[in-house]
Amino acid sequence: MAVASYFYPPLAPYACDSRTSRGRLVAEPASPTRTEFHRDRDRIVHATAFRRLKHKTQVFVSPEGDHYRTRLTHTIEVAQIGRSLARALGLDEDLAETLALAHDLGHTPFGHTGEDALDEVMRPYGGFDHNAQSLRIVTRLERRYAGFDGLNLSWETLEGLVKHNGPLLAPDGTPTERYRARGIPVAILEYDALQPLDLATHASAEAQVAAIADDIAYDAADIDDGLRAGLFTLDDLGGAVPLARQFLDEIRARHPTLEKAREINELTRRVITRLVEDVITEATRAIGELAPASADDIRRCGRTLVQFSAPIRAYDEGIKAFLFANVYRHPRVVPIRRDAAGVVRDLFAAYFEHPSAMPPQWSAGVALLDEARRARRAADYIAGMTDRYALDEHRRLFAQTPDLR
Repeated sequence: MAVASYFYPPLAPYACDSRTSRGRLVAEPASPTRTEFHRDRDRIVHATAFRRLKHKTQVFVSPEGDHYRTRLTHTIEVAQIGRSLARALGLDEDLAETLALAHDLGHTPFGHTGEDALDEVMRPYGGFDHNAQSLRIVTRLERRYAGFDGLNLSWETLEGLVKHNGPLLAPDGTPTERYRARGIPVAILEYDALQPLDLATHASAEAQVAAIADDIAYDAADIDDGLRAGLFTLDDLGGAVPLARQFLDEIRARHPTLEKAREINELTRRVITRLVEDVITEATRAIGELAPASADDIRRCGRTLVQFSAPIRAYDEGIKAFLFANVYRHPRVVPIRRDAAGVVRDLFAAYFEHPSAMPPQWSAGVALLDEARRARRAADYIAGMTDRYALDEHRRLFAQTPDLR
């Protein structure tokens, strides 16, 4: 039974079309009710790793408060922005949403702090990279299906997951700048040997949409959470970022007596709207100049097409610099980040030296592994933890555990 035609919305010629997907590593019968990318989206949503995002840090460690964003709420916001951009550009919305929902599956507990700490202790064994970990999760670590490990996602989803930030290899086959110093993560190279992901080309336009949607969601959400946490004021932000100043002046001229909470909401709403509209305008212009006739024309054009205009790129860089100084390195946040990193380092040392401290499904067979694979097993286990579970495990294994508040 074929999928009904109404499941396939009209697409631009350069969009990915699930009817011409390059398929899955393990062949499966087509679904009679879902397109291939729709099916991928559903598999992500039902994955254990996706549910764990509910209790993983975005910026603020989850015990800090109920209303700050977690990795899950951030992911949902990225997916919403991604679908809006994909619709405006004539792309496959299901693929863009799938990539948005999957892009942070590999994040550790405690956000980028946890990732940095795990990368530090894994440095002698190939390091830790959350993009590579996302690929490990969807191709190996999820155990839901009788016929295969992982989720057996389509080639287009895996390609976008690995390459949404751009190619990993230069045209001459050497690693791009991001991977030049340390090489491409082993997990990506191992999977690429099974099902080549064309690491020297750009990803699809849908993957580029997911990447820029992540940037937009970060900018708006971290402003919102930072303001509500009292790490800086609206006027601090307006004084450092001209576009934010413009928005604040507009809001205050129209609503001079608006309370602070609504003023923050108005600001973040305007930030998202301006950035989304800018991406649509800039991407439409760039795609129009290229006139691609296929998704492969997007991949092979040698540049990212879905991006900000130069003025908004400058704003994006300015807001990230402001957030780095006033949120991620705020005196209230730095001690929490330091203690969270210590928790991750302690857990790794404990599991690496004493694998039996991990549950049986994780410790089974560790004695047969070499040192690098034993370290990777411990890293896989830690990376899958929620903030709360990591702290519980630390309390079980150590006499003192920091209070991350």
